[in-house]
Amino acid sequence: MKVRLATRRSALALVQSRWVAAQLQAKSPGLEVELVEVVTQGDRIQNVSLSEIGGKGLFVTEVEQLLLDGRAELAVHSMKDVPADLAEGLVLGAIPEREDPRDVLVTAEGLALDDLEVGSKIGTNSLRRSLQLGRQRNDLEYALLRGNVDTRLKKLAAGDYRAIVLAAAGLRRLGLFDRPLWPMPVELSVPAVGQGALAIEARGDDTATLALLAKIDHAESNACVTAERAFLSALGGDCHTPLAGHARLLDSGTRLHFEGWVGAADGGEQVRASSDVWLSPNADLPPNALRLAKEVAETLLSRGARELIVAAQQLVAAAKRDPRSAPRS
Repeated sequence: MKVRLATRRSALALVQSRWVAAQLQAKSPGLEVELVEVVTQGDRIQNVSLSEIGGKGLFVTEVEQLLLDGRAELAVHSMKDVPADLAEGLVLGAIPEREDPRDVLVTAEGLALDDLEVGSKIGTNSLRRSLQLGRQRNDLEYALLRGNVDTRLKKLAAGDYRAIVLAAAGLRRLGLFDRPLWPMPVELSVPAVGQGALAIEARGDDTATLALLAKIDHAESNACVTAERAFLSALGGDCHTPLAGHARLLDSGTRLHFEGWVGAADGGEQVRASSDVWLSPNADLPPNALRLAKEVAETLLSRGARELIVAAQQLVAAAKRDPRSAPRS
């Protein structure tokens, strides 16, 4: 049997896709996997913030089109790039075991955030990250940094930035985690919805491919990430919104914790909430995770999160009309 796997052409996307191909082949000996590569609009445009050109969905849409056109049977994405609503006819066929979901601060010396000098220039492509870090260090300069991981690391080495913020998962998958860096506690920088997880899409009516993908699905990761995506939907957020939601199992799997955060795109107000549920040995994780995500979302909505989200979406709409008004990271 042969399947075609659609993927972006970036170094990280190819590493992720080859890993998925290897997992599938390990579970289905004799399976042939052909990579079908595409350069997305999000990859082509590197000199402006994502909010000005359509958000993270630009990394997904053109890859999805290969599935819809029948030119591929499955597609691999970084889950944090996948919009809350999939293209019609497509489903998430599997979520493999999640990598490290944390953000990391990368410097030449491996400094923590509090060790940086006043006025240090911090490179990030994420408004979520700059707003959360700015809550603790508002005396630093947070500047736009686009490009692939290698490009960003080269800009750090060249001295363009004092520090840069990246996802731990990407560095681990690329074999670049063995360098001076500081993994940030989730309490400081709540990860993006789905961060560290991979999304494997397929057509909803392709039962043969869905049966293959079911073999590499990771139940715990799927439950937590699905809850995070439900949290995103409950808030009415999208890829333009400074929003974070993270579910994780603690205390040897006996406690499920959910952390949620929403910030104002103009750097003003921020709201945050968290909740826990203790799990009995025979507890069913998915419904507990969904219930907890809904609870945290409702708490945030009661604290004004919806108003912040609407304002952020209006700011993005204005930025499309006049790019000078866009959030700069």
